Amino acid sequence: MSHVRILPDPQHLPALDPLFAMPRPGLGLGDDQPPPRILLLYGSLRERSFSRLAVEEAARLLQFFGAETRIFDPSDLPLPDQIPGDDHPAVNELRDLSMWSEGHVWCSPERHGQITGLMKAQIDHLPLESKGMRPTQGRTLAVMQVSGGSQSFNAVNTMRLLGRWMRMYTIPNQSSVAMAYKEFDEAGRMRPSSYYDRIVDVMEELVRFTILLRPHAAQLVDRYSERKTAGITIDPVADI
Repeated sequence: MSHVRILPDPQHLPALDPLFAMPRPGLGLGDDQPPPRILLLYGSLRERSFSRLAVEEAARLLQFFGAETRIFDPSDLPLPDQIPGDDHPAVNELRDLSMWSEGHVWCSPERHGQITGLMKAQIDHLPLESKGMRPTQGRTLAVMQVSGGSQSFNAVNTMRLLGRWMRMYTIPNQSSVAMAYKEFDEAGRMRPSSYYDRIVDVMEELVRFTILLRPHAAQLVDRYSERKTAGITIDPVADI
């Protein structure tokens, strides 16, 4: 069973003004370059989950800007340490999707002034290192939150902290949607608003940063301590 959610109406962007949508000149992606690969995570299993709806809007915009997206469905994800080892298909697929990705989007509701347990569980299932591979290191990250009340930034601040610990490059911009129940219509689509415009800004910036960092990905994650542990020596003349 796949844990990738199918995005409904991927080309339908009713809240986006096409006259201002595509920047000039482009986002820096050449015709011969593959699209940036972005994994999106959300933090609520409610039937009408506003964090999921916000992620779906973000995924549509990312595709509009030329990215390839995957939305992870955490509905049967076990708690961290509940299953011994890596013996769970949802955990393995989440890690595979992170390895596939060049960037992430994390969106959590704010609950008791923090991210939800579901959001934290997904991040906790991503190891810093596994079998010589690093599922998050060097990837870009955009953080968003939805709130039932007034605007707050507790969740995005926590996710910024987590992104740093996961050795990710969190972009400067972020989104916090207050009173989210007012911002989505009955079909689950976000209404035109300054909150929607901010999500457009964040996704555009994420694609830009992912493209800018792509040529330098190997250099950005090359560490002395890891070379020393692995016994990798360098030629000081050749590497100048």
